[in-house]
Amino acid sequence: MTTSPLGDYLRGRRAQLTPEALGLPVYGRRRVVGLRREEVAMLTGVSVDYYVRLEQGREVNPSPPVLDSLGEVLRLDDDGRQHLYRLAGLSPRPATPAVVEEVDSSLLELMLSWRDSPALVLGRAYDVLASNQLGEALFGGFPFSRNLTRATFLDPAARTFYPDWHAVAENTVAGLRLADGLTPGNPGIREIVRELRVKSPDFVRMWDQHDARGKRLTSKRFLHPEVGHLELRVHVFDVRGVPGQELVVYHATPGSPAAEALALLGAIVATRAVG
Repeated sequence: MTTSPLGDYLRGRRAQLTPEALGLPVYGRRRVVGLRREEVAMLTGVSVDYYVRLEQGREVNPSPPVLDSLGEVLRLDDDGRQHLYRLAGLSPRPATPAVVEEVDSSLLELMLSWRDSPALVLGRAYDVLASNQLGEALFGGFPFSRNLTRATFLDPAARTFYPDWHAVAENTVAGLRLADGLTPGNPGIREIVRELRVKSPDFVRMWDQHDARGKRLTSKRFLHPEVGHLELRVHVFDVRGVPGQELVVYHATPGSPAAEALALLGAIVATRAVG
């Protein structure tokens, strides 16, 4: 059976939905996980043969109305819809960036001026390209790897460091999948995916769900070995001058326990620098 990235995505998303969620009747024993191809075709308004050809990679030019309908049936959010369009070749894809990614010196200077907020610049595969002093301290100097995807799945300490590890891991994989759709064949992403498909069953399971979404303004909990629990707001900004890079800034509400913990962490860092 042939396949394609678009077919893999449709198949993966179809497996995440139940007929009950879409109000479809269920009769007898079902031999597939999630929706049947026939059910997706019926709800989308295309023939079963056409939909099968989409999943098998034999149909490569679906129209925008078909993609819109598929997005509705498969319950895709905005990021998921954009990913679907890119896989169908209906959205422009930027050129694959160079393997070595550099951080603009003015952005680095700005980050280093922030004394109270940990900040990182991430590449497409979640390599830590730069960090300020408090960012280094929050993540312990990245002792396992300066790639956050690799560290999340392969560093045993990650499951303690992130009290909500499962949610963090799923968001990481969904962001990596979205980046992969934006720059198909990106060598950094391909390398991470190949490694983790061999070393991490959790990654394989989450990757095969085909979730694709970017980071959103949210909060994240940490259990730091030196200052204990922190709950920080996460702000993510696209670096306009270098598509694919993201500036991630962590912020604590003034006067909160997390702000006190960050202040303590900053004092620890300053003491070590003097020493």
